[in-house]
Amino acid sequence: MPANRFNGFTEYGVGIGLRVPHYRHILEKKPVVDWFEIISENYMIDGGRPLTVLDSILDQYRVVQHGVSMYFGSAEPLSREHLRRLKALVRRTGTPWLSDHLCWGSVDGTYTHDLLPMPYTFEAARNTAERIRQAQDFLEVPIAVENVSSYAEFHVSEMTEWEFLNEVVEQADCGILLDVNNIYVSSQNHNFNPRQYVEAIPADRVAQIHIAGHSKFEKYILDTHDHPVLDPVWGLYARAIERCGPTATLLEWDDSIPSFEEVHAEALKANRYLRRHEQAAPLAVTA
Repeated sequence: MPANRFNGFTEYGVGIGLRVPHYRHILEKKPVVDWFEIISENYMIDGGRPLTVLDSILDQYRVVQHGVSMYFGSAEPLSREHLRRLKALVRRTGTPWLSDHLCWGSVDGTYTHDLLPMPYTFEAARNTAERIRQAQDFLEVPIAVENVSSYAEFHVSEMTEWEFLNEVVEQADCGILLDVNNIYVSSQNHNFNPRQYVEAIPADRVAQIHIAGHSKFEKYILDTHDHPVLDPVWGLYARAIERCGPTATLLEWDDSIPSFEEVHAEALKANRYLRRHEQAAPLAVTA
């Protein structure tokens, strides 16, 4: 939703990920960009070039943090050191919200550095929600959890993925980073209707939306972030905007990264759907 409590009551438009190959172009050309998303872990350090570049970006642009290693679904306690460093970065960037994934990925202090799917059980939902609440309380900033792409399912699951996501965010009282590409990828891998997923999400909790490209293989689809957005994903995005309103949107392009201009142009295609919603809204009120 635009300007809700899960995105700090902001309306950020269309952004792209801040990536190393584009540093020079951004700092020298100063292109007009609504906002940048950064991978938090890349900047949770004491000094060096990444923080120097980040500070230069912060002088000119709005930044939102996106994490890849909170592992809210893991069973072990949250790392206090990780939270401490993350909070220092939150204060540095002024991010109005931050996001991480609804997944697990660590056991007994060993990290897989992967976003592993969860069993969709009520016990897992309670554990995950408690960890999200703890993180929100410590960081003092809204958290939005992202649905991941998945390639395996658990026989013990007691509900669908979207029911599990809804259960977690209601118990944690947090927001959703709705990744419509991940929804499509998982739907093809697990044979469910992606539209049903989008329709089931509580629209008032959507803080942000991700779009991205994926790769098709013989027996599965992989979330590769190395292509333009495909038409079925744009279709899901269009429906998400119809339900949620003009929500902050971020294009992910993380591999085989082309020029800044190509990435930004792909991201700005989202504006056609945002404008369509804005044009339709007055007609709905009149009707």
